Amino acid sequence: MRHLVHHRKLNRTAEHRLALRRNLAKNLFEHGEVETTLPKAKDVRGFCERLITLAVRVRKHDASREPAKALAARRRLHTLLGDRAIIPKDHVEKYVAMSDANRLKTRRMGSGRRFRTGEPKGRLEFTTDSVLHRLVEKIAPRFEDRPGGYTRVIRLSRWRLGDASPLAKLQLVGGEESPGPVAKPAKTARRRRADARYALAVKTAKARPS
Repeated sequence: MRHLVHHRKLNRTAEHRLALRRNLAKNLFEHGEVETTLPKAKDVRGFCERLITLAVRVRKHDASREPAKALAARRRLHTLLGDRAIIPKDHVEKYVAMSDANRLKTRRMGSGRRFRTGEPKGRLEFTTDSVLHRLVEKIAPRFEDRPGGYTRVIRLSRWRLGDASPLAKLQLVGGEESPGPVAKPAKTARRRRADARYALAVKTAKARPS
């Protein structure tokens, strides 16, 4: 029985399962949404919301001038999530063609620290962004006034080829645009002919003497 077991094993070892959660969370914070199987989306959702709560806590401690608490929250974020570089979409081809030494220049400062802002510095044409920087500086401000529920899981009408696993999309909540007024689609010629035949049958039936 699964009493008091709050996580899914996903047919993986503990190390593999942790790596899976981290990678899915990083992809979510990088792209805003990620498509995966339904059990994985449900499992990683709570992990992502916990990370966003920590990022919001970092900003609140920074605003209240409590650097020790903000640093503790940042270190906890790094422990749970790790970090990786985000390459700007417009410069992916240039990054692939670079040498290892030039790639390192775009990822890290001269002191060895990773660039946190993604803004070009010095003679560099571009620099990479950090997942943690994007989470704290760009994603967390959207949820500072929200008491939870930062993500949603949307079931898709497709299944994965091979094992027919149900697919789902994990998204960050917020920033959705209204689809506007929903209008009925125009009737097709076949639908109009069917309606005309039905109206004629009703009219004929009413015209018959009782």
